[in-house]
Amino acid sequence: MSLPKCDGVHGRYYLIHKPDTDPEVLKHADQCIQDILEGTARENHSAYPTVVRNHNGTPFLPSHLLERYLSRLPLKGFPYEDAVAVCDAMRQLAGWNEICYTLGQYIKHQVQERYFEAGEKEDRFSVYPPCTVSPDLCSEDVDDGLLHFACYVAVCYTVYGASYNTVITKHYLDLVSQLRPNMVKELKTNGSGKLPPDLQKRKTKHLTASANDAFATIRITARDSTEGCCDEALSYLCEVLEQPEFPRSYSIEFRGPEKLYLPIPGLPKKGVHQLFACAVQYPRLHVRMENYARLAMQEDEWYQNLAGEFCALPGTFAVFALGLEGPKWWRLVCDYLDRCDDEHSSLQEKFLHVLFKKFGFTAQSLPVLVHGIQSMQELRPIKEFRTLIANEESLDALLEIREHLEDYLPEEGAHDKRAREYLWRDILWAIWGSASENGGKVIKAAPKELKEKYQQVFA
Repeated sequence: MSLPKCDGVHGRYYLIHKPDTDPEVLKHADQCIQDILEGTARENHSAYPTVVRNHNGTPFLPSHLLERYLSRLPLKGFPYEDAVAVCDAMRQLAGWNEICYTLGQYIKHQVQERYFEAGEKEDRFSVYPPCTVSPDLCSEDVDDGLLHFACYVAVCYTVYGASYNTVITKHYLDLVSQLRPNMVKELKTNGSGKLPPDLQKRKTKHLTASANDAFATIRITARDSTEGCCDEALSYLCEVLEQPEFPRSYSIEFRGPEKLYLPIPGLPKKGVHQLFACAVQYPRLHVRMENYARLAMQEDEWYQNLAGEFCALPGTFAVFALGLEGPKWWRLVCDYLDRCDDEHSSLQEKFLHVLFKKFGFTAQSLPVLVHGIQSMQELRPIKEFRTLIANEESLDALLEIREHLEDYLPEEGAHDKRAREYLWRDILWAIWGSASENGGKVIKAAPKELKEKYQQVFA
């Protein structure tokens, strides 16, 4: 039997939720779900929206397929393991973003609305209303398989979603904890169970460590501050982050006997800071620190236990510690700065001030300045900068930067004269501040032997 013409957007897929959907289309949809589970389906991101195709090539939206699959599952005796297998297969094929809304709506309707009564939101900033167990709900009416599935979805939001999705995780787990507190306690103790046992908990003569993917936490308690202890801590962090099921935004809770911090005023004196300030003392561990930083640095991800003005990209303190060791690590610093969120992250400014006070403006360090400028809303100069730039070598290096500004701009702006002018203006501001707006004043105050160089800079 031949299929009708595709009736989805741009004719890219079949709709399967209309009452008059052709039975043959539904048959192909069910085959597509089975093919996803068996690994024979294929996805297509070449145009919008993303579709998946069964082995016959029939296209459907991933969210529609998942909604159809879930809608046919029994709510009593919910087949938790089967549902997880299908969801994992769909996520791996099409991506989390293609199925997360459908999963969220399912938990809302089948768990929150069936088992709870929603009150009024406390304020307009609250994402969810307060929910209490329905007074007429009998314990035997609650299906444990369905609650296990709610926990699975909650963990997925932390592991695969954006950093702010942890509020969804918390809401779902709060619901489950009101009905089956031991279920959530098990998650708090052991996580989802997907991490290898040796990573869930580890104990050596140097340290005790644990990792929980459900709550995105890594805890390390060190018994000493030796090179061996720091080596084990770094190795453990790398092993955890190499696990694809561990969240990219997470907390590191570190306790050690030595309260050592980096020589950067204003950094939060948290355990994660202490760990890398201790580790950087041992040159043999520097490559291990870089390995951790490169595993950790992910755009739009954060250390979850740092907030507000201290919000920081994972890997921040490892990068800062290595950056202050010298030029060998400045490529890493630039890669880190490129991943910073210029709307929310400003901790790097404190680091950059110290870096340039220590090493000055050179041909090697000035690229770091340009990447730093682009990593935040505004890099404020400090008074020492005017003195540090006032030498022939530094000014020549600055002029060389101007000749290659296109190398620091995205491809679409590299040949845009205005984009290059804006970047150069920002570079001058980062060194001279408001005085850069009137180059004549800066030139007038320059040493006599350097005036010609300053005139070239502000030309």
